Amino acid sequence: MRTLRAADLRAVPWRNGGGVTRNILAHPEGAGTADFVWRVSLADVGADGPFSGFPGVDRILTVVEGAGMDLLVGGRRRLVDERFVPQRFPGDAPTDCRLLAGPVVNFNVMFRRGTPAPAVAVVRGGLTVAGPALVVALDAPAHVGGVRLDPYDAQLVEPGATTVRAEGHAAVVTLPAR
Repeated sequence: MRTLRAADLRAVPWRNGGGVTRNILAHPEGAGTADFVWRVSLADVGADGPFSGFPGVDRILTVVEGAGMDLLVGGRRRLVDERFVPQRFPGDAPTDCRLLAGPVVNFNVMFRRGTPAPAVAVVRGGLTVAGPALVVALDAPAHVGGVRLDPYDAQLVEPGATTVRAEGHAAVVTLPAR
């Protein structure tokens, strides 16, 4: 298991200036936006505006802070106003965002179409996770295999069974075999 601390994540400004992204983990490790197979990140959305397009990529977006967003995805309205509910949509569809009531923080999982897709679940309480998986504490501490995670800290769980206890909400991303 490997612990990834939120304090160590580097904020990268978006091209449109509407927010920043903090990459948690990507495959292959160190891959950029052009060459990842999958990536997990946090995005601080501070202003209305378009999302960056990612050809051939699907997104699973989960609002974890704030009131949410009114999205226009490929010309279709999609209201994302409930926290901790994963929403899947194409990353290459033109997407415009209107914030409902100020900034939001989104937990994002993106992956190339045609490759095995990660699965995202937001959980509370205790469970056993069979790796490979990435567990991210969202709004309160979580404990993974005896390691305490503060909000936005992550634990990479290798193959095998590991106990997770979330004091609040935690994202469990089941990863394709690497």
